[in-house]
Amino acid sequence: MRMKVEPVPALSDSVNEIRALTAKIVNDEILPNENMIWASRIDGNTVTESDRQEARRIRASIKEKVKQAGLWAPHLPEEYGGVGLTFLEHAYMNEVLAYAMGAASLFGVVAPNSGNQSILVKYGTPEQKEKWLIPLIEGKMESGFSMTEPDSAGSDPRSLKTTATRDGDEWVINGHKWFTSNGLAADFLIVMCRTEDPDGDTASTTRMTQIIVPTDIPGVNIIRGLNVWGRRSDHCEIIYDDVRVPVDNQLGRRGSGHQAAQDRLGAGRVYHCMNSIGQMWRAFDLMVARARSREVHGGLLQSKQFVQGFIADSYIDIQAARLMTIHCAEKMESGADARTDISAIKVFVPAAYQRVVDRAIQVWGGAGVTGDLPLAGMYLGARTLRLADGPDEVHKILIAKNILARTSEEVGWDFGN
Repeated sequence: MRMKVEPVPALSDSVNEIRALTAKIVNDEILPNENMIWASRIDGNTVTESDRQEARRIRASIKEKVKQAGLWAPHLPEEYGGVGLTFLEHAYMNEVLAYAMGAASLFGVVAPNSGNQSILVKYGTPEQKEKWLIPLIEGKMESGFSMTEPDSAGSDPRSLKTTATRDGDEWVINGHKWFTSNGLAADFLIVMCRTEDPDGDTASTTRMTQIIVPTDIPGVNIIRGLNVWGRRSDHCEIIYDDVRVPVDNQLGRRGSGHQAAQDRLGAGRVYHCMNSIGQMWRAFDLMVARARSREVHGGLLQSKQFVQGFIADSYIDIQAARLMTIHCAEKMESGADARTDISAIKVFVPAAYQRVVDRAIQVWGGAGVTGDLPLAGMYLGARTLRLADGPDEVHKILIAKNILARTSEEVGWDFGN
């Protein structure tokens, strides 16, 4: 099934062109080859070396076509080989790109590398960019992001325990991390550490500093790749045991780590939501196609009121999620305070995504939970998103606090802005 993408009257010609070009590559190059491209990642598949070679050839061919279309690395400035899209333009591209599972990597957008690239562009010194950013962009290096800890609440950055202590011209790092993304393949990690606070505030987020740590130096002990949803993953558990790196590996000024993380996560939450919308779009199309073609109990599924209800509810979920996310992205693009909106979409969109995929699985029946369709992977991804980048409960608390701080008995909330 092809994705239907037509010009949006409210968008500029350039954004509509980006969406159309992205949809063409998704429809013509990725969807017809989807099973072959990612065959080696599906549990239980018998994949030959010939299959792997063919998959690599197809991926390389698609990447070349992406570059020819001028769509490679939309998150990076043109000076670093990217497209240089604005935040909102990238968000609009993401919903199209995400229709095909894993397509982002074929457009040069691979987490955590893409997030690390953006952080290095903003906070890196010229020397750090030369040593770490350029090889990362060129594909000569892999990176990971190491923040979450097993003994600390990820939703409360003040509780992080990994420390970096200054010893002459070196930082000495000690701590225990897990869910370090891409840890198995990474050549270097960006590690969130607690550094000494000159004001002595032991709970302040101003103690947080991000430090670049190569994975091949003494003291970086990669314990395991975590088992996630019963499958192996590249999210690693790592113990940092007296790891020594030069002070020059510090990203930005000391104490800027929390702000750097917020820069990454704020934008990342919008991109996650637009990705979710693209995948909801795919799940919706699959559900409607099944309803049109599957005959059961004397008629097509589309004639059954339960299924009609599923279609209506999923349409409502997708439209609400999409408009909320676009509104949030527009506020962020304008420089307005979008904290409440970021938290709202972080709660609503993954839950809507989970509902939409769940209905699609129900309509497809047994086939919906097999590897023959992308729905099972979508469902697990949707449920994971309710934990990633802050659990629902924390974002609901933030929404309420922001509203209470900006309203009173005399003045209410302005839903127009």
